[in-house]
Amino acid sequence: MRWHQREIKDIFEYLNSSLSGLSSPEAKKRLSEYGPNELKEKKKKTALMMFLDQFRDFMILVLVAAAVISGLIGEPSDTIAIVVIVILNAVIGFIQEYRAEKAMAALKKMSTPTATVIRDGIHVNVPASEVVPGDVVALDAGKFVPADMRLVEAARLKIDESALTGESVPVEKHTAVLADEMIPLGDRKNMAYKGTMVSYGRGTGVVAATGMDTEFGKIATMLQEEEEVKTPLQKRLALFGRRIALAVLAICAIVFGVGVLRGEPLMTMFLTAISLAVAAIPEALPAVVTISLAIGARKMVRQNALVRKLPAVETLGSVTYICSDKTGTLTMNRMAVEEIYVNGEVIGSLHSAVGSQKKKLIPDSPIRRFTDSPVQMLMVALSLSNDAHEDKDGNIIGDPTEVALFSIAKDYEFDKSELVNIFPRVQEIPFDSERKLMTTFHTNPPIPPLSKGGEGGFISFTKGAIETLIEKADNILTSEGIKSVDRNDIHRVNEKMAADGLRVLGIAMREWEDMPSDMSAGNVEKGLTIIGLIGIIDPPREEARESVSVCRKAGITPVMITGDHPITAWAIARRIGIIGEDDIHFNTITGRELEKLSLREFEERVENIKVYARVAPEQKLKIVKALQDREQFVAMTGDGVNDAPALKRADIGVAMGITGTDVAKEASHMILLDDNFATIIKAVKEGRKIYDNIRKFVKYLLSTNSGEIWTLFLAPLIGLPIPLLPIHILWINLMTDGLPALALSVEPAESDVMKRPPRDPKESIFAGGLGFFAIWVGLLMAALTLSVQAWTIKTGNSHWQTMVFTVLCLTQLGNALAIRSEKESLFKIGIFSNRALLGAVLLSFAFQMATIYAPFLNPVFRTEPLSFNELMITIAVSSVVFFAVETEKLFRRRFVKA
Repeated sequence: MRWHQREIKDIFEYLNSSLSGLSSPEAKKRLSEYGPNELKEKKKKTALMMFLDQFRDFMILVLVAAAVISGLIGEPSDTIAIVVIVILNAVIGFIQEYRAEKAMAALKKMSTPTATVIRDGIHVNVPASEVVPGDVVALDAGKFVPADMRLVEAARLKIDESALTGESVPVEKHTAVLADEMIPLGDRKNMAYKGTMVSYGRGTGVVAATGMDTEFGKIATMLQEEEEVKTPLQKRLALFGRRIALAVLAICAIVFGVGVLRGEPLMTMFLTAISLAVAAIPEALPAVVTISLAIGARKMVRQNALVRKLPAVETLGSVTYICSDKTGTLTMNRMAVEEIYVNGEVIGSLHSAVGSQKKKLIPDSPIRRFTDSPVQMLMVALSLSNDAHEDKDGNIIGDPTEVALFSIAKDYEFDKSELVNIFPRVQEIPFDSERKLMTTFHTNPPIPPLSKGGEGGFISFTKGAIETLIEKADNILTSEGIKSVDRNDIHRVNEKMAADGLRVLGIAMREWEDMPSDMSAGNVEKGLTIIGLIGIIDPPREEARESVSVCRKAGITPVMITGDHPITAWAIARRIGIIGEDDIHFNTITGRELEKLSLREFEERVENIKVYARVAPEQKLKIVKALQDREQFVAMTGDGVNDAPALKRADIGVAMGITGTDVAKEASHMILLDDNFATIIKAVKEGRKIYDNIRKFVKYLLSTNSGEIWTLFLAPLIGLPIPLLPIHILWINLMTDGLPALALSVEPAESDVMKRPPRDPKESIFAGGLGFFAIWVGLLMAALTLSVQAWTIKTGNSHWQTMVFTVLCLTQLGNALAIRSEKESLFKIGIFSNRALLGAVLLSFAFQMATIYAPFLNPVFRTEPLSFNELMITIAVSSVVFFAVETEKLFRRRFVKA
């Protein structure tokens, strides 16, 4: 049913109701038929099922298997460590999912507790949950709308629909039929929607939809049905976990088979293969990832970005598109006077340049000589023909447009509290939507007015739509007095202001010797003298343009999605740089145009569209999905209920902390505590840094584990005995995959982190030569280790196994220092710039020395104390890996420069 297209009498007939409302028995019957006017939630998973679901990840299952094997071979410390890691990750995942389920609860909280309905011909208050289709509801300023309804009466009724549509200005309502079938929600001015709030006037409506059939209900349905997509990190780590587990198991089987064929004891080879498997499986990876994300999240809170879901921290570094709501995110979410046209001149940038403009606008004349110039008369008119007021705390209360007019006059020292004593209001004709004007009458004090000789009398100010005002005006006020108005000139100025995205109002005056006996609008609002035009806009945030510029330099495409008018959206987009000077073929598209496109047609255009205007909630979701279908990673920012489904679906949903609704916050991955678009840029930088550090850890882990695998795999093939015992493998694994790996998670950001494009969404975690690096560094470690083994055995050194054990351990510590940067030398970034890693390397070195020189550890690790020369040899050989990696980075730097 297209309620906005139907006549009121037809709607009453269809709903079997009338202006006198329903009878109590009929209302009770309909409540039973339609159900409560509430938002329903789908059946939730139990807390236990949420917790158990955390163990379904392949990597977690591999770790559980590793824990069991560690227990079987008598290594309880590894078993305990792995179990703790697995449970910690499960608990964190459970908490995140449990909190995300609060989105529906928050949406339900926005339902109104009571409503005033007409039952049995009288007004009664009933719980909002008992409102049924056909009920007639009374609406007053300050009340929430309890259900979707067709308006049957509207007396200067304005409704704030920003939470539903994103429109920043309250919508003026009427009861006339709207012919357009596909008109957007924000333009259905004869409808009122559940969860919105009456900001001015009063009205009456007949309920057309309740509960899940309302527009809010449709959003709730989308929230329930919409699945969250896996983050890039989750996808990469899941694939990495499978590949590494299968590869390690295959290699361990080969090592076991080759050893047995060479005549090694069966049990020894079995324990060796199992130890190698436990060592090579990256059990520290989930812990390092979790810690990296948690540290990043903690740092981001200090930068006013609260992360609700840890993987979102890294996802920010992957986004290729940021789809941002306009109102309150890119703009200030408050109306302000941007330009005025007075005395034949357009004066701009008023709201941002009060100090510099004041002297130009208001010359050195006494403050009480208010009517010495057209500019001063304009400011007087803006202040007096206005119902906004200041409360005791200095807050300006009233309609957003009137607040803007009040504020600009106050900024230029035309204080209403002072002016009302000089020009007291004596009568008014309120604004209505048919004539689109408002008129106030004031006593005109005996100061030199512009058209008479100081007799006093009365003055009226009329403000409203300039298209209407110009038809009722004969003259215009100038510094040379009153002249005949040039309507074409006024129309030209109006069109120029409107093209700049401004909402244009006109204000005019008329002087009276006595109050008119006929106070009708037709008699009063004629023969007017235009004082000026006022251009109003929700201005962009000061930092938005710089933030958009940084986005573009980082290879991220910013897109504006709004329920606002397309001209306004386009103007703001141009100001902040979303639409650049060189964007000749940019696209602005409206919700109505979008609805006519097939999905295939839209996906072909979606990457070229930068501004979406007058869009419905389900269309925001469609935009996000289309970009994802084009293999883009999308961040969606927003604050309204209308943003929630898209926030949940986006690769990362970013809600506003100050102006954001609870629904948007609960559906999001991250909340901006200061509602500042610029904070997203800081978060993107942190996300890129975190992913870089996770890659460094993976690079380190693969190269070190590769060294262990190559060493054990190649030794029997070249005729050497198995170089390490199971205890040696597990110890190296503990030392190198422990503290040094964790310390890499706090590595500072690379210098070019925001000067490179986002990662390709399809990029493997092995991209950028990571896999090749792991192979050649692992082979180098194995070559060094086996060379020491072969040399010491050949020379009859009985300490050969201790030296092999130490070389393999220390090469990995040298590798940790060298891979701190992808390109820069350790000596350039500074050895002390990551004190955590330096401390971890020194501590691991000390522990390794303890296994050699602590007598009580020798029998445990089957080691023997090395002589000074033997120790120096092992250190010298181990350092080769560090210098080899530094040399590789030197070649890479030179190649990049070339």
